[in-house]
Amino acid sequence: MKNGVKKMSAVILSCFMAAGLFGCGGTASGTTTKAAQANAQTAGTAKSASGKKYKIGVLQLVQHTALDASNKGFVAALNDAGLDCDIDQQNAGGDQSACQTIATKLVNDKDDLILAIATPAAQAVAGATTTIPVLITAVTDPAGSKLVKSNEKPDCNVTGTSDLTPVKEQIALLKKILPKAKKVGILYCSAESNSSIQAKMAADACKADGLESKDYTVSSSNEIQQVVESMVGKVDAIYAPTDNVIAAGMTTVSMVANEKKIPVICGESGMVDNGGLATYGIDYYQLGYLCGQQAVKILTKGMKPAEMPIEYLSADKCTFKVNEQTAKTLGIDVTGIK
Repeated sequence: MKNGVKKMSAVILSCFMAAGLFGCGGTASGTTTKAAQANAQTAGTAKSASGKKYKIGVLQLVQHTALDASNKGFVAALNDAGLDCDIDQQNAGGDQSACQTIATKLVNDKDDLILAIATPAAQAVAGATTTIPVLITAVTDPAGSKLVKSNEKPDCNVTGTSDLTPVKEQIALLKKILPKAKKVGILYCSAESNSSIQAKMAADACKADGLESKDYTVSSSNEIQQVVESMVGKVDAIYAPTDNVIAAGMTTVSMVANEKKIPVICGESGMVDNGGLATYGIDYYQLGYLCGQQAVKILTKGMKPAEMPIEYLSADKCTFKVNEQTAKTLGIDVTGIK
């Protein structure tokens, strides 16, 4: 979820080789969450050397660990650069129609720059303005989601950072931890284009590793429990990519899956914290920080998003994480796994 531009396959390979929100003087308003307000009070109030105060709007799709971390990293980069900012933190609560409303508000506020966190939020903001610089983060494939002309050269007012995860290596991790597994359920929200991309990558990786796979999709968080329960007796393990709906509802996923002894391999570490078994993924705080550095270049150096390629985290930001309590509950020995 840092350095330079890499093709997606190169990012995945580099992660495998490594093996191993809120202040800046910000303001909270509208649908801002309590967590956002709390972080805004502790983020710092550094003044920019030029004396200019910047207006920045932030639209976050939903509150969950990964997106919160990206938001914090973004603001930290602005603070570290010494910028004086008024940041309007907005959270859509997972409601895509709210994304549209908030995006319109931020554009009408004539912000100097808008940050959109997660694909649906990015699509809403990108659709609302072609003139205000827009940064996106926690978006798997900006070009594939039609947010930019290409990831190498956006050629529009949008750029940012991709959270493309090492899907192939995560499936390899599943097989390493669960050598007897034969059937994998791929759990994601069908409304998120980023998740559909990852699900296809996961299915291809399962096939290459001799595993059967089947997609299990939800259209909203209300369907999570029912869909996970429908997997009982049909799959040996669940793979959940970096899907915002599933990440926000991970406690429900793990409640059902762990009770039924179905291990869940996750797309990111926050999902592991909320009951998933393990992951090999990226650091979302660093992903947001990288995006914040892009913001500094745009605001202080006049760089244009159209000429700034989508950036990815470097291989050393991919880490292995396991939930020891979940492993104990499932009776799985993760000793020596990394």
